[in-house]
Amino acid sequence: MFSLAKLIKPTLAMVAGVALMTAATGPSAADETRVVFVTHGQSGDPYWSVVKNGMDDAAKTLGVKAEYLSPETFDMAKMAQMIDAITASKPDGMVVSIPDAAALSEQVKNAVASGIPVIVIDSGGSKLTHDLGGLLFMGQDEFQAGVMAGERIKALGITKAVCSNHEVGNSSLDDRCAGFAKGLGVDVPVLNGVMDPTEMKNRVIAYLNAHADTEFILAVGATGAEPMLTALKELGLVGKIKTGTFDLSPNVLQAIVDGNMEWGIDAQQYAMGYIPVVMFDLWKKYKIAPIADYPTGPGFVTKDTAASVIELSKQGKR
Repeated sequence: MFSLAKLIKPTLAMVAGVALMTAATGPSAADETRVVFVTHGQSGDPYWSVVKNGMDDAAKTLGVKAEYLSPETFDMAKMAQMIDAITASKPDGMVVSIPDAAALSEQVKNAVASGIPVIVIDSGGSKLTHDLGGLLFMGQDEFQAGVMAGERIKALGITKAVCSNHEVGNSSLDDRCAGFAKGLGVDVPVLNGVMDPTEMKNRVIAYLNAHADTEFILAVGATGAEPMLTALKELGLVGKIKTGTFDLSPNVLQAIVDGNMEWGIDAQQYAMGYIPVVMFDLWKKYKIAPIADYPTGPGFVTKDTAASVIELSKQGKR
């Protein structure tokens, strides 16, 4: 009579033996996949911390060596130097953001020419990525996401809006504002802000005091959205001026749940950190190459869906 137990016991013994052998003869340092991220965003930023968490989680799961590098501030000269240095170290794969094509294109082309596969995330876009020889682009079309945001606000009958940009010079954020103006169908002034939350709040207050007819404020990231919400609270304008933002944070999501913000545009940047690590590990181990771009957004998180992702945002996954 056939006995499943007799079949399972030796099978389990063999599996255990393989596991022990693998542990004893694990991969050497030379066999370990090494992936390096060089981005313009610091790992403590609400947006980029999620990218780094994705990278860390994938590295831990796969046993990959992954590094995250960025300038201390938005500094393209420093970032270019970092890309050159990492190119010289010959990683198995490099992941970069390209917020300024003029400042970084040469460095990325040099990396590709030296034989390092490159994946571009977040900023730069598909055309630039492939023009420079990159494998693929992961992120969202920032201009088109802005257009979609403008169309949503236009449907509410709003015509007086401002786009609040906390990182002037970042082409992706410029595209968000430009797309928003096109979608809304009117000229939209850009409030030039800064990374410092107190100064950002003060600039929003000054703008609103000078433009009392403002109906809507679009923040181009959570770093600018939270000071914006604080400014509205101090002015007693919460609920009177509508708001929206690109990117998520626990505070942004709570504002959406409370009805103090229309939506947050989610680029799902955790995937930008996680998936390139997987792709480069597959390439090194099995010569499986990625062949297509990977759109991660935009997705609009509204009051109907915000509550379901607040905890994930607190965990650094969304």
